[in-house]
Amino acid sequence: MSAEVGTVYIGNKPAINYVMATILQINQGINRIVLKARGRAISRAVDVAEIARQKYLPGRLEVRDIRIGTEEILAENGTRRDVSVIEIELEYKPEQ
Repeated sequence: MSAEVGTVYIGNKPAINYVMATILQINQGINRIVLKARGRAISRAVDVAEIARQKYLPGRLEVRDIRIGTEEILAENGTRRDVSVIEIELEYKPEQ
């Protein structure tokens, strides 16, 4: 098993794009993937995790950990804003 951890940054593209990026990393031998999202992309990260778990790898992909928090970002006008963040760690269990 690979000790390497892959990362998929979730943005504004359709969820299926990020599902495919997750599956691609698993096919490359990476067994742990972290989905990272901020702000409005958080719900898309949850969608990606659930689509990958239930539709593409049922019984073989499970949520290992979920971390939430807040990051302070600097807006274009110079003001600071707090933005929610989430990291969903998935673990792939190959068939025995």
